[in-house]
Amino acid sequence: MGWSTRELSELAGTTVKSVRHYHDIGLLDQPPRASNGYKQYGVAHLVRLLQIKRLTALGFSLAQVAAMGEDIAHPEQSLQTLDAELAATIDRLQRARMELRLILRHSARPDLPPELALAANADDLSDADRSFATYLTRVLSPSALDAYGELLRSPATPTSAEFDALPADTDEQTRADLARRMLPEVEALTEKYPDAFDIAAAEDQATARKVGAVMSELYNPAQLDVLRTVALALHTDESTHD
Repeated sequence: MGWSTRELSELAGTTVKSVRHYHDIGLLDQPPRASNGYKQYGVAHLVRLLQIKRLTALGFSLAQVAAMGEDIAHPEQSLQTLDAELAATIDRLQRARMELRLILRHSARPDLPPELALAANADDLSDADRSFATYLTRVLSPSALDAYGELLRSPATPTSAEFDALPADTDEQTRADLARRMLPEVEALTEKYPDAFDIAAAEDQATARKVGAVMSELYNPAQLDVLRTVALALHTDESTHD
């Protein structure tokens, strides 16, 4: 006497839903039916289910199991590929645990890498700066990200609070005066953390445009004007020294 779908699933330690899914994707052959119309599973079906359970427990996807077929001897290439995938997963999880320990230890924000989260958690960043830092995690190289984190952990410059509080309708003279006083501070930071200012390679115009678009959404017109004035002065100064 054969087994019903429920009996087979219980014997294999799986579910009726899984058995039906394996039928649907071609992993498990359909069994014959008895005269009453009920499915009659045999030992071959049980063994195949146990094979599927074993292979998926190792980490193989159902698609990979299907590609192996039922004649499973020693799929060396598949095993080596899986081993490399698992090694990468373990490495990623270990890094994630290390970051979690830092986040928990310092009560830092979990939405930023630790290099930035530990600085952002100091409550000395404006909402705009914090949002911009979040975006920079997508465009900065690892070395630039480290440098940017060091920059954020450095003491706030004298003009930082003034820039953060700058109203959108600030008059031109006030903007120019702030840019003049910010320039030497930015020059000093650029010299100390050069990689932090390497937001986009000069030849990568597409990335540079995206960074500019993000900044235009985060900072008000007066702040953007001050930043443009400072950037232009820095570029002019570099050209003069060249």
